[in-house]
Amino acid sequence: MKWIGERISFVEDKNRTTVVIEPMNAGWVRSAMGAWVFMWLAIGVSVVINYNSLGLNENQAIFIWVFMAFWAYYAVRVTRSWLWLMLGKELIKIDEVALTYKRSIRKYGKATPYLLENIQKMRVFTPKENSVQAAWEKSPWIVGGERLEFDYMGRLIRFGRKLNEKDAEILFKYLTKRIEQQIRQNKKRQKDVTL
Repeated sequence: MKWIGERISFVEDKNRTTVVIEPMNAGWVRSAMGAWVFMWLAIGVSVVINYNSLGLNENQAIFIWVFMAFWAYYAVRVTRSWLWLMLGKELIKIDEVALTYKRSIRKYGKATPYLLENIQKMRVFTPKENSVQAAWEKSPWIVGGERLEFDYMGRLIRFGRKLNEKDAEILFKYLTKRIEQQIRQNKKRQKDVTL
């Protein structure tokens, strides 16, 4: 296994390349988010357990239900972000036919293949400095912040969560080089078969 950048490793052989992008490694962020998740879950569980014993009128009950809807939304969002920081990774495999991308937490996640011939305009995406989007994506509570993207049959495919500019540029150059090599090899194989 070789490393390019701080969080990107790859394994390369003749017909296949596998790239792994690890989440950012900030121990204090993981600890703070873990504490927040467990406290948030404790609040929700205590509200649910004590709901019947509170003796609420109709307006108070509506307030509790609205609160629980918001509670559930943030419980799911932040738990997913925390699990991503603890156990997540992005996997990219380039073989003779396709670039396969998978976001996984441990081994769970869906691998989606994208045919090499249909990948167009791969590029590095960088939000404007001091923009709301840049501030939003830097937050550890947010899972997004993909830095690489390409067009695929009318869709925009994004990956490379929270990579810094340098790592995103290195990965971009590496992936475009490997994709071009695979396409050239495929054309050569097709030409050899037709002869």
